Amino acid sequence: MSLFNSSVRYGHANIVIHWLSALTVYGLFAVGFWMVGLDYYDPWYHNAPFYHKSVGILLLFLSLLRLFLRTSQPTPRPIAKNALEQKLALAVQWLFYALLFTILISGYLISTEKGQGISVFDWFTVPALVQGPYPDFISVGIIHEYSAYLIVGLSVLHIAAAIKHHFIEKDPTLKRMLKSHY
Repeated sequence: MSLFNSSVRYGHANIVIHWLSALTVYGLFAVGFWMVGLDYYDPWYHNAPFYHKSVGILLLFLSLLRLFLRTSQPTPRPIAKNALEQKLALAVQWLFYALLFTILISGYLISTEKGQGISVFDWFTVPALVQGPYPDFISVGIIHEYSAYLIVGLSVLHIAAAIKHHFIEKDPTLKRMLKSHY
């Protein structure tokens, strides 16, 4: 089992980061969806955002590591024989990165709008590098929310494609993201 990618398979590091990121995105989405319905007097009204922001910042660091690994290692050769499907798969991968960083950066901007840093589980604080208020034509909260819906929707299509490859085309696309050897 290799830690890093080769031209034919994903390495263990990328597989772990992929699944950890996916679970974290779904968890943050669920918590974010739940948080917006909390009443001011609910005990979680003030506590839930602390955890949401803390996990979001950790996901930002993990995503930066993932992007570094993506650009510094070989990417396994596409399995799909159809050139259009290969291009679509690559476009979807980069769209995931774009949406993920849009969500993470917009969350950071929302959280630091008043010039206060973000405490990450009281371990350390990420400083506020920019400060709002932002121009009227930019609604950072709307960007954050809709990007979250888009990434979850895109992930459902991604899962459907992986299932199609596994059960219909019977190729190792899904297997190579489940383990670093197949």
